[in-house]
Amino acid sequence: MRQEYAWRSIALTTLLAFLSVAVLVQMIRIQYSPEAEVFRAQAEQYSGKFQTFYPERGEIYDRNGHLLAGNEAVYTVGVNVHEMKDAHTIALTLVAYLGLNYEEVMRRLQDPGGLSFVTLANYVEAEDASTLMKLQEQMTADALAVNQHSALDGLEFQPHLQRSYPENALASNILGFVNREGKGYFGVEEKYNDLLAGNPVQVWVPEDPNRAAEIPRIPNGTTLILTINRDLQAAAEEALDNAIYEYGAHNGAVIILDPRTGEMLAMATTPRMDLNQFWNYPYVYDQSYLYNPAISMQYEPGSVFKILTMAAGLDLGVIAPNTLFNDTGSIEVGGAIIQNWDRQPWGAQDMIGCLQHSLNVCHAWISTKMGEENFYRYMNNFGIGHPTGIDLAGESPGRLKQPGDLEYFPVELGTNAFGQGVAVTPIQMLTAATPLANQGRLVIPHVLYAMVRDGRQFNIAPIHGGNPISVPTARTISEMLAISLENEASMALVPGYRVAGKTGTAQIPVDGYYDPYSVNASFIGWGPIDDPRFLIYVWLERPTTSQWANDTAAPLFSEIAQKTVILLGIPPDAIRLQLVNQ
Repeated sequence: MRQEYAWRSIALTTLLAFLSVAVLVQMIRIQYSPEAEVFRAQAEQYSGKFQTFYPERGEIYDRNGHLLAGNEAVYTVGVNVHEMKDAHTIALTLVAYLGLNYEEVMRRLQDPGGLSFVTLANYVEAEDASTLMKLQEQMTADALAVNQHSALDGLEFQPHLQRSYPENALASNILGFVNREGKGYFGVEEKYNDLLAGNPVQVWVPEDPNRAAEIPRIPNGTTLILTINRDLQAAAEEALDNAIYEYGAHNGAVIILDPRTGEMLAMATTPRMDLNQFWNYPYVYDQSYLYNPAISMQYEPGSVFKILTMAAGLDLGVIAPNTLFNDTGSIEVGGAIIQNWDRQPWGAQDMIGCLQHSLNVCHAWISTKMGEENFYRYMNNFGIGHPTGIDLAGESPGRLKQPGDLEYFPVELGTNAFGQGVAVTPIQMLTAATPLANQGRLVIPHVLYAMVRDGRQFNIAPIHGGNPISVPTARTISEMLAISLENEASMALVPGYRVAGKTGTAQIPVDGYYDPYSVNASFIGWGPIDDPRFLIYVWLERPTTSQWANDTAAPLFSEIAQKTVILLGIPPDAIRLQLVNQ
């Protein structure tokens, strides 16, 4: 029996040994087989993790290639807790170079709360970060020379981008700004935020650094080219600032438009802010509509509105330039008496005289001859009471009460005719005048000239908003307004150029009545009248040196127009017409 058990033990031991050798051989064979190589490659292929990459925000340029908004590198400064050797020295260094609080830094380094990386400062300027990095390199080299650890071991710098505005406050009302979460506010930055920001992409990132080339390129956000002329914008801002100081105005705006295309060449407002310090926004602006009053401030325009009433009457055929009106100094509309600005009669006047002397009674008479239906149809076609559709965030629609509205009174047919009881924004008034300067065709104002993405440029075509008046009417009203300015030797005249235009002095309603000492002064004009290349609207809120727009807004228009023809390269009429006739 013992021999039998011994034999069985030997056989079992031999079998187990054989199986062990077989398993070992098979393991070796599998390890070095082609299938193993494929398996290892697949394993390496799937060794990594998904990461979300955010594209670089698109840049913004003016029409001539001047950078208005870009991106700059800044740094997050922090400490890798596991590599930190001397918290005290790190804290003292950051206090000295970045102005941090020593106690706060030490508290966070001594109690990191389980974090392996403690952020101590963010959005550190590249210059300051570079100084710190050079100091760290020098201290590391000195420590290695004596075989010791550096006191700044663990201090790390993580680069990222933030929005930058190389022109600081220039065109700030147009551009808007981007906060540190990457969201655009106001202007172009808000209106085109999605295009500028681009699309975040989630991709698989291999752990093997040798395979970094396999990470796909993330396309940047769309770059925008604006219609703005940087030099004209700067000139308009300077002229507006000087005018506000000279005339003691509370606020103001200057808008310059190409009436043929709707391209915004300049839009200056006050106040403005340094976009690189966007966190000062609440200290600069009491209300959000003050950020860009050119598109968001609603007010009664006053006599500049008369150009629309006159154009509508001419187009409808109820008047002609030589139509005579006997001005007795007052007119009854809707049971109420309307008077001229000076409460005086002006006697027999043709329509040019009504414009030249800015007679309220004459224009109220025109609107009554048109009737409610026709008058308000024209005003709606001019876009009054509706947003213009300009591609900037924050536009207000204005207000035009019409028959059938609960708050409408019949007298408003007369008062609306000379810009009282109707609310517009500067951009709305400017847009309404484009048919008068553009052969009867209304154009939609815009600031975007082109988009650039993936190396391709896509230009933006002009958008037209209909034909409120005919071509002959547009030419007639332009000539009437030019003659009106020339007859009164207006301060709005531009040497060497014939221009058309109209002043507006509108008393501001306060607590239910019109304050005679608080006005909005404005001027709207275009030229050269035979081929308009610019349309300019000037608005000054509450000037104190004079209550009349002819003393304030008109000379500001002339100054802006003279700078415009120079910067746009528009020759004087005599030279230009001579070249055309050759």
